[in-house]
Amino acid sequence: RISSLALVCCSLRSKPLEQYTNEELYARFRFGNADIKYIADLVRPELQRRTRRSHSLSVEEQVLIALRFYASGSFYQVVGDSIGVDKSTVSKVVKALSVTLASLVNQFVCFPRDDQISQTKRKFLLLGSMPNTIGVIEWEYINRKGRHSINIQLVGDADLLITNCVVKWPGSVHNARILRENGIILGGSAYPLLPWLMTPFLAPNTPEQAHFNTAHSKTRCAIERLNGVLKRRFACLNYLRVEPQGVCNIILACIVLHNIATKRNVPLCDEVNDAPAEPAENEDIPPTFSQNERVTDHAVRDAIVRNYF
Repeated sequence: RISSLALVCCSLRSKPLEQYTNEELYARFRFGNADIKYIADLVRPELQRRTRRSHSLSVEEQVLIALRFYASGSFYQVVGDSIGVDKSTVSKVVKALSVTLASLVNQFVCFPRDDQISQTKRKFLLLGSMPNTIGVIEWEYINRKGRHSINIQLVGDADLLITNCVVKWPGSVHNARILRENGIILGGSAYPLLPWLMTPFLAPNTPEQAHFNTAHSKTRCAIERLNGVLKRRFACLNYLRVEPQGVCNIILACIVLHNIATKRNVPLCDEVNDAPAEPAENEDIPPTFSQNERVTDHAVRDAIVRNYF
């Protein structure tokens, strides 16, 4: 099966970084010329060894292969046909680059530093009128071959940067605990109410509690937009056909690339996804968390309502 893009895409040997405009690169690889070179330089120390050993693909070529897979979510064979390499090469390159990018997650995914916290809180306040907020939290699911799902917990900021992530394969225990001082994180009603993790009132009894819930919901829209942008930018996240650990590395790689794209103001270029459509399925049941809330947990939320709403 040949991808529809194969008719207009030349092989990697035709040097797409020189051939395509930035707009064409965005459409095919989700990044422009300077961004692709930046990513290549990031992974060069690790991938250069492999390149010299195999005497085949340059680091830039490996980056382009992996980016094409992340962007399209197509079968390896389709990706290979569209850019002029074989299926086994795509598989090896995607695995190697995903591992390398995943190893950089702590470099690109982190909570705001002390000197950034005030600005982060101010942006959230402008977004939804919720005070003292440094992040919004939500889980997401990535389906993989066999219809299993990988649990992903993301914390994001008002600029749609991912500031914390937990990626778990099937059978792992989902962890909602993120220790953080100097601010609060907003979570949905399935999360436990904690002094640093604010959830909405399940049944607001006063106008002030209702106003709190409204501000909470408006502010948490940031994490919903973040999830939407992440899956639009990297269509591979809609369905993956590799083993759980490989899926986790691909997800982490896309998280790193998302933050790179966000920080570098890379435009989000929509494109018809040439990956095969997946059948509809029932929604996964979200992970459950302990609801052993303490009086002090309610006291923090009540104090926010009393002082701000």
